[in-house]
Amino acid sequence: MARRALITGITGQDGSYLAECLLNQGYEVAGLARGQANPRVSRLRKLLQDVRLVRGDLLDQGSLISAVEKVQPDEVYNLGAISFVPMSWEQAELTAEVTGMGVLRMLEAIRVYSGISSSRTADKSGQIRFYQASSSEMFGQVRETPQTEITPFHPRSPYGVAKAYGHFLTQNYRESYGMYAVSGILFNHESPRRGAEFVTRKVSLGVARIKLGLAAELRLGNMEARRDWGYAGDYVRAMHMMLQAETPEDYVIGTGRTHTVRDLVETAFAAAGLDWERYVVTDQTLHRPAEVDLLCADPKKARTQLGWEPSVSFEELVAMMVEADIKLLSDGGDPDQDSSWP
Repeated sequence: MARRALITGITGQDGSYLAECLLNQGYEVAGLARGQANPRVSRLRKLLQDVRLVRGDLLDQGSLISAVEKVQPDEVYNLGAISFVPMSWEQAELTAEVTGMGVLRMLEAIRVYSGISSSRTADKSGQIRFYQASSSEMFGQVRETPQTEITPFHPRSPYGVAKAYGHFLTQNYRESYGMYAVSGILFNHESPRRGAEFVTRKVSLGVARIKLGLAAELRLGNMEARRDWGYAGDYVRAMHMMLQAETPEDYVIGTGRTHTVRDLVETAFAAAGLDWERYVVTDQTLHRPAEVDLLCADPKKARTQLGWEPSVSFEELVAMMVEADIKLLSDGGDPDQDSSWP
């Protein structure tokens, strides 16, 4: 019998890649979708014909219990969140409810469905296995570099705070109820399916527009912010690998290499044969209220215990995104609608 997985946030970048990954391994995949019309569902249907959609909302406890009862999953991947960091400043309460409290509601749905009342009643052998999408933004104002699974958190945004809440809840349910619950502390991971509001996609789209004569400049904020960027397709493999381990543990997932936004810009423009200095304008209004200057993963634990390694380099990733956006715009696609994914 095929294993069953339930994915929240399935219409996003990570959800779509994870669904593909699991389908390719013979899983039956279900994705949580809100009850009202979701414009992103159509692109998922086009990309993945074999995904079953079930109604539910991270804001509604009852709907999550119902979704778990309908799917009866072996694995639950909680990727749903208000994931754009700058938006979390504008919608801090919603971010807390979805990105933070949504984790509590999903953990409770699994616990109630499974009939777990204490760690003594939990039998991990037949349990639903839960994956929580934690984030490097939890480290924020970093205490040490690179960051490991035991580096203290100091989040610098409502998003980072909400993610830290969900991360500690996952640990707490694992320790208090004996649930198989893990968190992947994922560093920045990108792809041609990344939302147009994120800086990597903003850059690749900006380069594509300039290359095609559709724009004359690209406006950016802090060019010196440094991140550990990897390919989303690699990172969803790590999610799956975490839930196959005998013992539930948390893992940092990243490349261990950092690049500045300036490096990103130089690489992207070079991939299109352009000189970035002719087109890029820095804009102070685009800076965050509290900046996170340096994030760098130490993925040693994932490498040694899971055997996980990234397969796509930073340079390959950036070129992939630029090429995809040049093709998208050349074919008349609308990145704001995000209706056609590669």
